[in-house]
Amino acid sequence: MWREGAILIPTEEGKTVVHYFAKVYDVGSWYGIEGGRISKLMLKENGRITYNFDRGEDIPPQNEAAEIALAILMQEYK
Repeated sequence: MWREGAILIPTEEGKTVVHYFAKVYDVGSWYGIEGGRISKLMLKENGRITYNFDRGEDIPPQNEAAEIALAILMQEYK
């Protein structure tokens, strides 16, 4: 159910690591991101939350690295 990991994202300045903590179900739900399997997701860079979804978007993606990490995770757990 809970997944945790890190994604290395290339940036204009070099590379950044986005850590993620996700609650993923076997099937999609209207509580999930875009009706998908991820119902809770937190992305962090350097200890700073750059995205948070807890059955609804609390903090939108704060930068391009967060947007890329979100897209990767959405593809991974669609």
